[in-house]
Amino acid sequence: MKVRIGYGLGTRTRLHDESYGAVVDSLESLGFDSLWLSEKISGEAPDPLVAMAYGAGRTTKLKFGMSVMVLPGRNPVVLAKELATLATMSGGRLLPAFGLGAVDPIEQQAFGVKRSERAAIFNETLEVMRKCWTAQPFSHDGPRFHYDGVVVQPAPKRMDVWLGGIAPSELRRVGRLADGWLPSFVLPADAEAGRVEIERVCAEHDRSIDDDHYGVLIPYSFGPIPDVLQRVLAKRRPDLTDVTDLVPDSWTALQDMVRRFVDVGTTKFVVLPLDEPGEADSWIAHLGEAADALKPLEAG
Repeated sequence: MKVRIGYGLGTRTRLHDESYGAVVDSLESLGFDSLWLSEKISGEAPDPLVAMAYGAGRTTKLKFGMSVMVLPGRNPVVLAKELATLATMSGGRLLPAFGLGAVDPIEQQAFGVKRSERAAIFNETLEVMRKCWTAQPFSHDGPRFHYDGVVVQPAPKRMDVWLGGIAPSELRRVGRLADGWLPSFVLPADAEAGRVEIERVCAEHDRSIDDDHYGVLIPYSFGPIPDVLQRVLAKRRPDLTDVTDLVPDSWTALQDMVRRFVDVGTTKFVVLPLDEPGEADSWIAHLGEAADALKPLEAG
């Protein structure tokens, strides 16, 4: 299976002006697979839906995804229509990825959903959106949403939904609902074990995930890792003594990590620089180095 490598922009990115277009153009010209946009209402990162549409309009091959878009708090029919339109206009270059939302009081206010309600609303929202993408009239009578005879067009030829997460409940959700898996801050052994659990749950629900839809998002940093992130990782992964086990600190270390993930069957990669290059010229130079280091890995 072909290895595919894309780039991610974190929630702290400042690529929200014309520099974003320059980075998109560079990713396209260098042949990277995809660009993934993070979402944070209170941050400087651009809105993922708007940024994906803008990027898709100036490219022909680059795919666009979210890492991730918050579902709870959104109107599922309206969002389904927007994504179906973008998927159709871009020739199927949309990679929708969704999450429950950050555990952050400001973000929770913005979406208007209590933390305790997020999972149930997420599940129902995704169920409604999948019905929308059939382009057939549908009815739905759930705890939160009620529709009778609603139809949404255009119908996307294919809409593969990606979910992340590594916790047991998250793996079960992937097995029940997702078409692809894209966790972050994980080791190859985590990906290997997680896939076993996902495939077990898939079998229970008489469904499957394509072999080439198992991926991973790899943050990397060639400078000091922010203290706040180190604290988060220490809490999340107390078993690790070296943060570079999760966050490569050189091109060589990043190459090695990609190879180790490939060895356990992972083929979809999103790499994300924690120490962002800054202005457009710096980004373009950095992406040139990245292409030299990473693109050969796609050939095996």
